[in-house]
Amino acid sequence: MADYYELLGVSRDADADTLKRAYRRLARQYHPDINKEPGAEDRFKEIGRAYEVLSDPQTRGRYDQFGEAGLGGAAGMPDMGDMGGFADIFETFFSGFGGAAGGGRQQRRRGPQQGDDLRYDLTIDFDQGVFGQEREIRVPHLETCTTCSGSGAKSGSGPTTCSTCGGVGQVRRATRTPFGSFTQVAECPTCTGSGQVIADPCNACGGQGVNQVRKKLRINIPAGVDTGTRLRVAGEGNAGLRGGPSGDLYVFLTVKAHPSLQRDGLTVHSEVKVSYLQAILGDTIEVDTVDGPTSLEIPAGTQPNAVLTLENKGIPKLGNPVARGNQRITVNVKLPTRLNQEERGLLEELAGHHSARGEQHHHHKSGLFARLFGQR
Repeated sequence: MADYYELLGVSRDADADTLKRAYRRLARQYHPDINKEPGAEDRFKEIGRAYEVLSDPQTRGRYDQFGEAGLGGAAGMPDMGDMGGFADIFETFFSGFGGAAGGGRQQRRRGPQQGDDLRYDLTIDFDQGVFGQEREIRVPHLETCTTCSGSGAKSGSGPTTCSTCGGVGQVRRATRTPFGSFTQVAECPTCTGSGQVIADPCNACGGQGVNQVRKKLRINIPAGVDTGTRLRVAGEGNAGLRGGPSGDLYVFLTVKAHPSLQRDGLTVHSEVKVSYLQAILGDTIEVDTVDGPTSLEIPAGTQPNAVLTLENKGIPKLGNPVARGNQRITVNVKLPTRLNQEERGLLEELAGHHSARGEQHHHHKSGLFARLFGQR
């Protein structure tokens, strides 16, 4: 699908009147009742879809930010999440028989409309996810025009009844088919279904009642968040139309990885390397934690791949930061690959005493260890 602005032949900052004139000109050129060339009907539908999106400030704002992916529907098709697409089909075939279907659709469009919710993706550091932080972000969204207070009209003026549809918001067109003539009801292209037009539009917003601005916000990131956590900021989405409430802003978080710490829920995992002598005799070493360097006791006789626990050094529980997980540390024992002559002699001497039992060898073996430590 081509870019909607290119389809209508307008710039990306075109105002509502420019869009309307471009749509009318192209709609007359490619209308299937007038243009019988192959592909004219498809072109007519594409032009209609482009104008449908760009003539509405909210859908235009989503399209400018995210392209067609932000419109919610399949490529080239309206978003049917609220059954709007089926309602249009129902109106097309049955509104000529009493107009009940069209009336309901018109009533929804003419009343206040809530603004769209917005998504903002934010990447934070590992420690910011653990302990939280207050961050400042800049979010592009639609705000009610302060000049006209959202009316879209210049001060002292207001909307008037649309002359094209007589204030109904819909126009009817007779279509001939092999099965007979049908009366087709469509949204009025002049007032886009509202039934009213603004003769003297506000210069600040071009008659739209809203402006696209980049707002600075301070958000509070609580302790314990993780990748995928969603924060809701009420009322900071797009402004509503015709007095409708604003939508909400949803901040989706991505937490960067730590070079030596891995997170699993509230538990932090890490590894530490010790020498075989430290594992045999025990030692106190310094390890990294989310709180910074912390002392860890290596008990005497620690086995390779043993897991030691530092309590309350894990991740704070989201919503209850006083409750924290633990840090689990896997001990990797380093064995020497090369020994000098004196070290080998000491180890061989120790091996000779290994099978002997009794108190008479205790002090001698302790002396051997001390000499080995001196070598290391």
